[in-house]
Amino acid sequence: MADLAIEVNGMRFKNPFLLASGPPGTNGKVIKRSFSLGWGGIVCKTISLDNSKVVNAAPRYGKLHAHGHADEVIGFQNIELISDRPFETWLDELADCKREYPDHMLIASVMEEYRREAWHEIIERTQATGIDGFELNLSCPHGLPERKMGAAMGQDPKIVEEVCGWAKEVAKVPVWAKMTPNITDPAVPAAAAIRGGADGISAINTILCIIGVNLDTMRPMPTVEGYSEPGGYSGQAVRPIALRHVMQIARACPNATVSGMGGIESAEDAVQFLLLGASTVQVCTGAMLHGYEMIEGLCNDLSTFMDRRGIKSVREMVGKSLPYFDTHAGLVARQADAKREHAGRTNRDAQTWQGDIARETKTLFTD
Repeated sequence: MADLAIEVNGMRFKNPFLLASGPPGTNGKVIKRSFSLGWGGIVCKTISLDNSKVVNAAPRYGKLHAHGHADEVIGFQNIELISDRPFETWLDELADCKREYPDHMLIASVMEEYRREAWHEIIERTQATGIDGFELNLSCPHGLPERKMGAAMGQDPKIVEEVCGWAKEVAKVPVWAKMTPNITDPAVPAAAAIRGGADGISAINTILCIIGVNLDTMRPMPTVEGYSEPGGYSGQAVRPIALRHVMQIARACPNATVSGMGGIESAEDAVQFLLLGASTVQVCTGAMLHGYEMIEGLCNDLSTFMDRRGIKSVREMVGKSLPYFDTHAGLVARQADAKREHAGRTNRDAQTWQGDIARETKTLFTD
């Protein structure tokens, strides 16, 4: 029977499915419930030292439906900020979760301003709760750019390297850096994070978007007092983009672990991320749409997939498809080589000699 457990950066996950940072891990109560249902790990909602500057709006979500199928959500937008709960409350709840579920992997997502002392403080105080690892949120696409937080950091490789270095100066547990997709080449900041000392990369955060415009009111959505702002796009429609980012990061940073996310709603979705270099996968929007209980189906279906193909461990799948990418010029050259090989095969004896030996001999001469 397939073994779903996997060890990553010294952390042992019971299965490769993690709840991603966001509403699914918004407090200790839901974290505990998720552990009890069987999730392999949880990245809590992003926390910061000063929650007083975090004010969420409502409504803050928008859905993109498939045409003619109002019940099928293919895209999802949020304008949600990081946690607005007090830092001290988070410290108490994280410690409580680890006391009750010591063998479950709890990763703290943290985000701070561009100050070394702030990053030192949040890392040192949070890791004292017993959490198993950190995910540095360098990628939130829409919140707190005026404080140079989130994607405002993640879009600058020099800052990414510097902040990862600050975290690693005091971290005693593994550190992952979460990447923004709102850039040209995802390998550049990912490589900077690794230079700074990050143990792994998480990718991707949401893609900056406008989910649509209400044609009755002619106001952008989600609409707050008649107004809106671009937000983070997620859901199954972003999966092809997320797969491309994970592939490029895995190829560019072969010695770093990758936690992949973006539109995962089934075991088959997850396997694609594993094959492209991810060791774990994260689910956020999928859990919000289908409930925490989806973990049972994810694990059962992944086990079935592996058993049918004789795959004994998750580790066997990680990066297995990476060698099969090439440049366009490389594809053209490969196709030319294949045509030449095929042409050579057509000149073999079985095709050349059909009975009219004199005529057939003449075809093999060259003047």
